[in-house]
Amino acid sequence: MTNDQNVGAVIDGNVKWFDPTKGFGFVVARDGGPDILLHANVLRTYGQSSVAEGAAITVSVVETERGLQATEVVSIDQESHPIAVLGDFADFDPEEIMNAPVEAARVKWFDKVKGFGFANVFGQSADVFVHVEVLRQAGFADLIPGEAIALRTIDGKRGLMAAEVLPWESATDKS
Repeated sequence: MTNDQNVGAVIDGNVKWFDPTKGFGFVVARDGGPDILLHANVLRTYGQSSVAEGAAITVSVVETERGLQATEVVSIDQESHPIAVLGDFADFDPEEIMNAPVEAARVKWFDKVKGFGFANVFGQSADVFVHVEVLRQAGFADLIPGEAIALRTIDGKRGLMAAEVLPWESATDKS
């Protein structure tokens, strides 16, 4: 994007990196150009607290004194991340997983270093195991305790497990 392009342009790109602790990261436009700042507040407005490195993303962008900055996340491509690559899901038909209901949940805790954590579906006391690979497939890099998310769950080898993690709005979207 050059200075003569329209302000508020919608750009397709990929996440270069995002650090939820620092509260920002950068997107690289597919058509090239300077890095685009992605602030945590913009990502939170979309319904996520993190996004995986390399994830396909579409953002609205404005030029500021400090460079290009995302003002809105339009989409994060979930389709490029196949569901259920873990051995835990080998006995499940992918269509069965995709037909599981999307349920609103809240993160209990998640440890990126350990590679897993737990969430609770609203109205249920059982813990739902969340593996880091399932998180990455959904385009998330990390989860924060108390964060609202949406899950597709299955009763797997480790008990109740997240087969897919989605932005919070997915649980409330009735379209």
